[in-house]
Amino acid sequence: MKIKNSLKTLRTRHRDNRLVRRKGRVYIINKTNPRYKARQG
Repeated sequence: MKIKNSLKTLRTRHRDNRLVRRKGRVYIINKTNPRYKARQG
């Protein structure tokens, strides 16, 4: 999982990317290609 400052650009890199908020953190999750997982930090 990558930790990035801004997730808006990462979301556009793959069409299955989803922006999810969990426990006050923002995540990018991708079921078909887990390589794109990221967290905002």
